[in-house]
Amino acid sequence: MDRMTAMEVFCRVVEAGSFSAAARDLNVGQPAVSKSVAQLEDRLGVRLLLRSARGLAPTEAGMSFYARAKRSIEEADEAEVAARGEGSGLAGRLRVAAAVTFTRINIAPRLPAFLAAHPELEIDMMLDDRDIDLVEEGIDISLRMGKLSDSALTARKLGESSRHIVATPAYLARAGTPATPADLLSHEAVIYSRRGGGDVWTFSRGGAETSVTVKGRVRASAAEVVREAVLADGGIAMMSAWMCPCELERGELVVLLPEWELPRIDLWALFPTGRMSSAKARAFADFVENALRTPICHSAGE
Repeated sequence: MDRMTAMEVFCRVVEAGSFSAAARDLNVGQPAVSKSVAQLEDRLGVRLLLRSARGLAPTEAGMSFYARAKRSIEEADEAEVAARGEGSGLAGRLRVAAAVTFTRINIAPRLPAFLAAHPELEIDMMLDDRDIDLVEEGIDISLRMGKLSDSALTARKLGESSRHIVATPAYLARAGTPATPADLLSHEAVIYSRRGGGDVWTFSRGGAETSVTVKGRVRASAAEVVREAVLADGGIAMMSAWMCPCELERGELVVLLPEWELPRIDLWALFPTGRMSSAKARAFADFVENALRTPICHSAGE
């Protein structure tokens, strides 16, 4: 706490959501955190935080100050890293937002190698299939799939994946294997209800396009539920190859209608609007981009 400025303490309070949580993160007493923020408000002559039933929330002035303060802290951190020399690596905390299943399968197994290369770096991952406000949540980089609805965000494409209609061999043995998109109408679909999903599946082949509206008794806002229901022989689903790479490779899931194509899905790195992305965020984006070029699974017997 001795070396930490009031500006840094305030940013940690906003990110943690309370004085007590920030104090635990900083390993100091709550009174010291409260006093630091109060002195900052006195010096600025403006209220930065308001108490509510959900905890602490920044005022409009507080959010504006937070965005600029965080940028200043990151720039100072980067200057310190540069002064030490490039070999010292990245340092500090990186807040990442990403979808649960994609991260569990494609990012989490590779994180130890990334952290080993940057021993002074900490990663705080906020996992949610919903789109979240990067500034409000104090996010440095968000990994988002599909079409971007907010053109104001600073975005960088990291990769793309094919999508398939999949099912288990056991389900197909029970329900039959569809030969055309229209045959899917007689099958039980497990439907992902968020952006990029839905019950209208559009196929193309040789310049021709056809859409079917599938039916199913399970709809889920989390890709993890869709994936697990299908793996439990519960029906068919539309999934990107990122969601089930090992299961496809091992034959635990079968690609249906392989001669028909579904729209591919993009992965984007999003950065908070109105500021340059930090070196930490850019390095993490590079890490994810490179990771997706390397298969996460190995063939049986390797």
